[in-house]
Amino acid sequence: MESVFLKGRGTCFAVAMALVLATAGCATPPPAGDPEAMAEFIALNDPIEPANRALFDVHQVIDDFVLIPAATAYRTVVPEAPRRGIHNALNNLREPVFLANDLLQGEFVQASIAFTRFCVNSTVGLLGLFDVAAELGLPRHKEDFGQTLAVWGMGEGPYVFLPVVGPSNPRDIVGRLVDVVMDPFFWVARATDHEELQSVQLGLTILDERTQLLDTLEDVRRTSVDYYARLREMYRQRRDKQIHNSGSASPYVSISVTVSDTASTVTQQELSR
Repeated sequence: MESVFLKGRGTCFAVAMALVLATAGCATPPPAGDPEAMAEFIALNDPIEPANRALFDVHQVIDDFVLIPAATAYRTVVPEAPRRGIHNALNNLREPVFLANDLLQGEFVQASIAFTRFCVNSTVGLLGLFDVAAELGLPRHKEDFGQTLAVWGMGEGPYVFLPVVGPSNPRDIVGRLVDVVMDPFFWVARATDHEELQSVQLGLTILDERTQLLDTLEDVRRTSVDYYARLREMYRQRRDKQIHNSGSASPYVSISVTVSDTASTVTQQELSR
C-alpha cells in the first residue's frame, strides 16, 4: 500500500527537496572572535543559505514563467465574484484541518467557531462558495500542524526554501505532511478513487493565492534590495505571529501563501479575509 505521505498537494516534492537541503553545504559561520557577526548569523537561522538561494533562484524562474502569467490570465479572464467564490470554497475545504489543530492546541473557542463556520458555509453558503459565517460575525482563522508543534514546544529548526512551496523549516514541513493526513478531502478522494480531485484542488489553490498577491509580491520585489532576505524576514515574522495567535494563518503550498500575512507591511492587500 502506498504511503499516505506520498500523495496529495505535492508533499512528495517537499520531502525530496528537504532531503536535498539537509545534505547541502552549509554557510560558513563568522569567526568566533566576532560576536556581533556570530549573533547575526544565529538570528538569521539560515545555515544553508547558499543552497537556499540556489533553490530560490529556481523558484523565481517558475514564478516568472509559470505562476505569474497564469495568475495574471486568471485575474484578467475570470470576474472577481467567481474568483471570490472559488477562494471561499477552497478555504472551506480546509476548515476541518483548522478545527483539528484548534483542538490539538487547546483552543476550544476557536474550534467551536471553525466547526460552526464549516457547518454554516457548507450548507447555507452553498459548499463554501459564500462566506455566510463571516457575515454572521464568525471570521475565518487558520491553524496548521506546524503551529501546533510550536505550541507543543518543538523548535523550528533551520530556515529552508523550497521551490513553489516557498519559505519553510523542518517543523513546518512535518506540519504540512500531517495536515494532509488530517484533511477529510484527502481520504474521501482516495476512498472514491478520485485522487485527481486533489490535483485540481492543489492547482486551484496555487492559482488563487498567487492571483490575490500579484500586486503585493511585485511591490515587495520592486522595493527590496535583497528579495530573498526580505521574504525570509517576512516569513519568520509571520510564523511567530501565527504561533502566538496575533496574525492570520495561511500556511499552504506556494510562496505567495507563505508570505501573505506579513506582506501587508508593504501594502494592505491581505489574503485571508
